[in-house]
Amino acid sequence: MALPGDYSLVASGDPPPGYPSEPRLDIFSERCGGGSYAERRAALLAHLAATPAAPFMKAPYHELARIEAGGVPHAGIFAAALDFVAARRDCSDFVAHAILRWLEQYPDQPDLGVHRDRAEETLLGFKYWPDEPGRDSLCTWTENHQILFSSAAYLVGQRYPNRVFSNSGLSGREQMARHRPRIERWLALRFRTGFSEWLSHVYYDEDIAALTSLIQFSADAELARRAAMVLDLLLLDIALNHFRGRFGCTHGRSYDHSKRDARAESTADVQKLLFGAGAYGGADCMGAICLALTPRYRLPKAIETIGSDCDRPRLINRQRMGLRLADAERWGLGFDNAEDGMVWLSLEAYTHPRTIALVLRMFDRFGWWHNRFFADFAARRRLLQWGNRWRVMPLVARLFERDVTRNLREQVDIYTCRTPDYLLSSAIDYRPGYGGDQQHIWQATLGPDAVCFTTHPAQRDGPSPNYWTGSGSLPRVAQIENVVIAVYRISTAPGLYLTHSLHFTHAWLPREQFDEVHEQAGWMFARRGDGYLALRSQQPHRWQDAGEDRDREVLADGVDNIWICELGRRAVDGPFAEFVDRIAAAPLQWQRHRVAYESPSQGLLEWGWRGPLRQRGEVRQLGAAMRYDNPYVQAPFPCDQISIQTATDRLDLTWN
Repeated sequence: MALPGDYSLVASGDPPPGYPSEPRLDIFSERCGGGSYAERRAALLAHLAATPAAPFMKAPYHELARIEAGGVPHAGIFAAALDFVAARRDCSDFVAHAILRWLEQYPDQPDLGVHRDRAEETLLGFKYWPDEPGRDSLCTWTENHQILFSSAAYLVGQRYPNRVFSNSGLSGREQMARHRPRIERWLALRFRTGFSEWLSHVYYDEDIAALTSLIQFSADAELARRAAMVLDLLLLDIALNHFRGRFGCTHGRSYDHSKRDARAESTADVQKLLFGAGAYGGADCMGAICLALTPRYRLPKAIETIGSDCDRPRLINRQRMGLRLADAERWGLGFDNAEDGMVWLSLEAYTHPRTIALVLRMFDRFGWWHNRFFADFAARRRLLQWGNRWRVMPLVARLFERDVTRNLREQVDIYTCRTPDYLLSSAIDYRPGYGGDQQHIWQATLGPDAVCFTTHPAQRDGPSPNYWTGSGSLPRVAQIENVVIAVYRISTAPGLYLTHSLHFTHAWLPREQFDEVHEQAGWMFARRGDGYLALRSQQPHRWQDAGEDRDREVLADGVDNIWICELGRRAVDGPFAEFVDRIAAAPLQWQRHRVAYESPSQGLLEWGWRGPLRQRGEVRQLGAAMRYDNPYVQAPFPCDQISIQTATDRLDLTWN
């Protein structure tokens, strides 16, 4: 439910003498495992010390790294950060953790002393949960925001146990008691089921900030231990699903710029710090800095080995992540109280038939009718309140469910295939035909920006879903190792939230990022180094010939379409020309909403809008069914214990 907002943070006053004036672009490394962690950490801090902080809300983290590197911070950035939090601008929780880290780790930093008293007052006066007083447009409910707000409240309460929080009227100890159960439940669900914002190259960055704060500053050893285990698994997710510094997999939440530009991924710095591949210095980075400034946490060697094992001939990773509303009773969750409602909103279940009545009551209780994120609801306030009073809203939500639940991120089965030359990843059979807000369903990655994916664009412009972010109608996707098939049936029915007016699908395939691109027998072929890609549309395709997406976008008209993508590599498939000839000659039979494709590598694949995937006539099980299923770790879903084993190291994580 992203809206355009002002996330700039403009420093007041002049920078200190010697402060760098020009940004320095770091080289994007595709080499995994280069150097030691200590060397990579030193390189990160040196890079940040040599470049100015961008005028963005995460700038205070950049200045914390400058302090750690022995430099003089720009005090005006911290003054602007305090203004940002005091104004309760959206994402103030991100900034609050930077202020907390400053007070905890660098309390005697002389250049910031003038702002110290105000920093304390700002943190004590902040709004940490929607049940506290104050009208605002903070987003407090998504998965990453919930742990940021609750952990900040707990840790500020720990720092000032006897002080009164001026907004809530609670003492520090009372804040700790109120927020600890929220933290514990969030951590337990992430360990046992994974993230609803699965594999997000945007929001994993925010989760890292909250988890490292708990690890570094919590006086409760058990809480810090559990936060560290969840951080282990988050970083394991990245280790298993990145390609040479590009977190180029399916994502529960993603935006157009971070899908198309490797440097725009918030996790690029994290990957270079931990695994050697990626780039330092992204404006939207705080996770890598928090890791570098958290001596109480060190990435386990087993996970570092997995993330650096980029030359393994083939890695198949399957994961199940997230919750289903149908399993509420299994998790001790209901639909009649706000605490459970916040759990459902971490899945962004605003208007699901089972949650809408509770969510509308939360609107009344928390004053969310005035929150700009819910402007569409506020415009229909009287009608919605009337419908809730007469208990008809669940019926309305059921009738329009495929449209109004497009934000919802329920349980997902993930399939990733990685080789030294490519990565292919998808969300298997995920809510086909439903609207999709920010879900990124499949992607092929051959290099930092040599990527390919398809979507149905929801609209030309505006907030998500739009032209490249999310989807109007989600496809039905199947993947077998190096082959993915995406079947689209675009809904043209009028929607309460969005009516689809763009009746085509399109692919992102930037010609300039590949060494070769050409077409043969209806297929598009691309090569980057020793990695090969073949892409085919059931409907006739055409390249975009104008605008910024010229020679990058491939369009195919029609509300029904099927896209096939097959990847290959020189070590297995021989020269590129031979790969091209084999696929161009492969038998291919199209039907409406169904295809039979004789893949040169996987044999006959049959897939459609209905029915199972068949490979060589045999039904193939698509669902992951396990929390993790790969050569390094096998764990049931859900789980209380996870063991990770490499050739040289073992890591055992036990929740209880």
